[in-house]
Amino acid sequence: MAQKALTLKTLTKNTVWDVQENDIFRMLESVEKDADIRDNIRRYTDIIRVAFMIEELQEPSSAMKGKFEKTGYKIGQIQIDDNTKMTLALKKRPISRVTDLTYENIHHITAAKLIEVLDRNFGGGWESLSQSVKDIIESGFDISTTTLPKDRLHKSGGMYEKKVADGYDVLEVVKGTWVEAIFAKLKPETEKPRLKLMSKNEEDEIPEDDYNKPDEDDIIDEEPTILGDDDITEDNYRTTFEIEGEPDEEAESMSDFGDE
Repeated sequence: MAQKALTLKTLTKNTVWDVQENDIFRMLESVEKDADIRDNIRRYTDIIRVAFMIEELQEPSSAMKGKFEKTGYKIGQIQIDDNTKMTLALKKRPISRVTDLTYENIHHITAAKLIEVLDRNFGGGWESLSQSVKDIIESGFDISTTTLPKDRLHKSGGMYEKKVADGYDVLEVVKGTWVEAIFAKLKPETEKPRLKLMSKNEEDEIPEDDYNKPDEDDIIDEEPTILGDDDITEDNYRTTFEIEGEPDEEAESMSDFGDE
């Protein structure tokens, strides 16, 4: 089944990493025709800014456009209303340093790209990264490391050989006569967790608690206590709801850490 094209109204801080500059300009064509988008354009541009650098060209001369295009920007013009046009310069934010990694974009790069970023940014090994950056990386990749003497790292049948055979990309960080190998493999996509709300009828039912239920041989011969509506208090009444899947992480960018 073909995936529906993204629009400004369906764009999120996660999916914005899936599109390119031309896609954004196409989406912005709807501003003139949709009053709701026009009235809330700030909200939509804030989402775009998560993955793109945006500059409005107040004086869109050929020289000014050429200056931006030389640095990788795409230039486009959008019609705001019958009398107003806006010239924008857009450029996808690069992911070249560990401080560029976020919980949103970590799911939109390959293991090879991650290894490239790690290789460019540090020489101290996995432990040289801040815990916050490691948490971001591990939200999208399975990571494991080993440190061995150079002549033992590639030993036949060892961890290095097994990890590579299992599809891991690897970065070797030389530490004198020893080498740290950092293995990375993209985690499989999982369904986003969602909150399942119970119906009113389900909420009225108090589920049975089997945790302390006695075995059949230990049944106590006494009449059960039946609570009426007037007997229910906040100490003996409880409701439940179910959460399916792992907790959703909607954390923002951790880019406040210094460059490596």
